[in-house]
Amino acid sequence: MSSADHRRRAHQRPESFRCLECRLDVSVHAPGTAHRNHCPSCLTSRHVDQHRPGDRASPCRSRMEPIAVSVRGDGEWVLVHRCTGCGALSANRTAGDDNPLLLVRIAVRPLAQPPFPLELLGQI
Repeated sequence: MSSADHRRRAHQRPESFRCLECRLDVSVHAPGTAHRNHCPSCLTSRHVDQHRPGDRASPCRSRMEPIAVSVRGDGEWVLVHRCTGCGALSANRTAGDDNPLLLVRIAVRPLAQPPFPLELLGQI
């Protein structure tokens, strides 16, 4: 193998990664996004990007937990992760094969578990 082939192979991105939470082997190719960064099964991620999606420059590498869903103006759902190591927040496009039940669970969590007693609503 030539040194150029060796360098090219060293810079190629892996085809899959193992989820830090559920241990599923996940393909890096995902419908609807160019930079898969979370497990489609449990929605857990790893803190790998520092400045922009796909840069893989973060030194943290800790697990990122899905904490919220946001909806962009065009209707696209975005998954919000919080790093369990450094506390950084990141917003990531959902992929076409993400677990829809978990996405909806995360989206309705504020309604199902409000930060105040529901009895207070009756006093308003």
